[in-house]
Amino acid sequence: MEQIRVHGRGGQGVVTAAELIAIAAFYSGREAQSFPNFGVERSGAPIQSYARVSHRPILTREQVYAPTVLLIQDPTLVDEALKKKNALTQGIFAGCTPDTKIIINAPANRWPSLKKKFKNLYFSPATEIALEIFGKNIVNTVILGALAKYTKIISLPALEKAIKEKFADKGKEIIKKNILAVDKAGR
Repeated sequence: MEQIRVHGRGGQGVVTAAELIAIAAFYSGREAQSFPNFGVERSGAPIQSYARVSHRPILTREQVYAPTVLLIQDPTLVDEALKKKNALTQGIFAGCTPDTKIIINAPANRWPSLKKKFKNLYFSPATEIALEIFGKNIVNTVILGALAKYTKIISLPALEKAIKEKFADKGKEIIKKNILAVDKAGR
């Protein structure tokens, strides 16, 4: 079972990202679940959401404590985490092992300490792609393109179907832009 934890800030589509993972997994014939973890946080406050994907029924309903995949939508969360003692075992990196696949919205030349600790560390220019396509820093679908590219947990066609379903009420232009963003990050 793949256990995915998504970190970002309120208003960045962290919950939507986990939902899209689950919908895309369903379209791929797999079992899936997603759920958020937040309270009364304001826009901009750190939040996280979870997704699980499996070929078998998923019985657990608890938070993801040991992610097989970690998605970090906001690179400032990494900067904040690395300032703390035990940064690579607590906070956003809690429960990660050297085998955890970590995808960060950031340039590849950042955080040498992470490169030493995690062998499956990937970077995505999600902000750059989002600014080009949307004109603002909305990276949740972009980072999912990178998830499809680096992990193969979900496919780009399944993710495109999920976007069409989830954003059906947002209009064709929003759907088109999100699919373009996913494709650009996932190829």
